[in-house]
Amino acid sequence: MGRAAGGARGWRAAAEEALYGPGGFYRRPEGPAGHFRTSVHASGLFAGAVARLLCRVDEALGRPRALDFVDLGAGRGELVTGVLAALPADVAARTRGHAVEIAARPAGLDGRITWRGDLPEAVTGLLFANEWLDNVPVDVAEVDAAGVPRRVLVAADGSERLGEPVSGAEADWLARWWPLPAEEGLRAEIGLPRDLAWASAVGRVVRGLAVAVDYAHTADARPPFGTLTGFREGRETAPVPDGSCDITAHVALDACAAACTTSEAGERLPTARLLTQRTALHALGLTGARPPLALAAADPAAYVRALAGAGEAAELTAPGGLGDFGWLLRPVGVPDPLLP
Repeated sequence: MGRAAGGARGWRAAAEEALYGPGGFYRRPEGPAGHFRTSVHASGLFAGAVARLLCRVDEALGRPRALDFVDLGAGRGELVTGVLAALPADVAARTRGHAVEIAARPAGLDGRITWRGDLPEAVTGLLFANEWLDNVPVDVAEVDAAGVPRRVLVAADGSERLGEPVSGAEADWLARWWPLPAEEGLRAEIGLPRDLAWASAVGRVVRGLAVAVDYAHTADARPPFGTLTGFREGRETAPVPDGSCDITAHVALDACAAACTTSEAGERLPTARLLTQRTALHALGLTGARPPLALAAADPAAYVRALAGAGEAAELTAPGGLGDFGWLLRPVGVPDPLLP
């Protein structure tokens, strides 16, 4: 959608330019880590857990000669670097690391990593999208005084006004996934572009597993006024589409899960699963349990290291924090590697 009178336009178009256009937020040299902290930045234990997941995918695939790990929305390559470093030598030797990001390749990045602006055509292995979908821009709907959901238009300074009624496929999406009662002021983010982006990403996986990790909500607990917000230098701020801040919104992961049920070849895919990060990381051996006190007497340095690791694991799995993030798992041609 183009600009409306007065320079305002829908949030999707405004955020797309502010985040990814020339001089956009995600092209800045400091990278996402300069403004917010993800699980990847919180602890190297996260990359270690993802490496263990990749090993499980490898086993499910029968240990192929070439194994792909795709870091979708790679930031500055922190996750793919950590995963490659954590893999057993025999798996690392067969793994092709791909970092998918619009920014330029960082200096000094591991030469084994392919830096690319789009997904590989075919993936055999693990596609991992950590906090990617929340930055796929979406339009916002708000209910007007007559009870009609209308598109929210935004100017470059962040000021908003209501535009035309939501219609077509976007209205259908709202009706199915985020129906708005006829109460003035209620808002929703229209997640259809994310469904399509996720389905497209899954379509690149020939065999293996696609995982999306994000702060999320499901149909039984949609927030009544939406979740659109901004982040700058580690702090939440008003979303302003001028390139000065991140613009993000929680993801309707249940809608994304339903967006792709068949492979590119037309075969029905195994059922997708939604887990909390706490459940997923526990299944990968990351529990946050304190080390035994006996270790403190036997090897004090080892005890201190284990205690620090337990603290990091506790942060990654904490209820009310990172542990509440959603994990969407979509196996393709293999059993779900996190099932018991």
